[in-house]
Formats: sequence, C-alpha cells, structure tokens
Amino acid sequence: MFQKIVNTRNSHTIAFLRLVLGIVFFAHGAQKMLGWFGGYGFSGTMGFFTSMGIPAPFAFLAIAAEFFGGLGLLFGFLGRIAAFGIICNMVVAICMVHRHNGLFMNWGGNQKGEGFEYHILAIAIALAILVKGSGAFSLDRFLTTGDSGR
Repeated sequence: MFQKIVNTRNSHTIAFLRLVLGIVFFAHGAQKMLGWFGGYGFSGTMGFFTSMGIPAPFAFLAIAAEFFGGLGLLFGFLGRIAAFGIICNMVVAICMVHRHNGLFMNWGGNQKGEGFEYHILAIAIALAILVKGSGAFSLDRFLTTGDSGR
C-alpha cells in the first residue's frame, strides 16, 4: 500500500506544480500555525474558525492540512496525501465561505468577500499531484526508485 502512495514518475512538470503549490500552502499554513507572515498563529486561527461555527477538530485539520501539506509538497513526501488534504480544505472553504461571493476574487473591494477562483486553481493543481504523485526531485521518487529524479 505504501508503495502505491509514494509511486511517482520522473515528471519535472509535476515537480514544478508541487513546488509552487507547496510554497503557497506552506506560507498560508505558517500564518495559521506559527503566526508567520502576518498570521494570527494557532490559537488565533482556531478561535476564528470556531467562531465561524467550524468544530475544533475540523479547524485543527484545516490548519494541519495547509501547514504539513505544504511541507509535504515542498519535500515531495507523501505528496498524494498532502494534495488530498489540500483538496478537502479548498472544497470546504468554497462550500462554507466563498461560494456566496461568486467566482472572482475581490480585486476592487466592491463585494462582501472573496470569490473561489483561487480555490479552484489550487484544487486543479492538487488533483494533478493526487493522480500523478510528487514527480521528480521528491522524497517519494527516492522511496520509489532510489533516484530523486536528477
């Protein structure tokens, strides 16, 4: 079973997508988990999520999916699991918060909140990683073949 999870081809395209998604989600996760990059940290984020009616265990999973999923994607370790966590996170964000605001981001500040176009892009990239694995230059590739993809 473990081999099926980490199995991946030497795809540089998937590696690029994985690294970009990993950078974005690690940064967002670090805001929520550690308070880096202007974030509120773990307790502040938990308080915000629970005040929105999200049960604490699910709030914790959302924070963990972004932080640890971002790290997993950066290193290419258990990339499929990290991508699945991010997909779940983005689907919940769309359904619970952003669907009422339509597709588009709020660039002009003339709507109540943000749309879900970012979330759709994140889901699409994560879906590619879920299907194809972590690609080249990943720990998953090393665990599959003993070759990181150089």
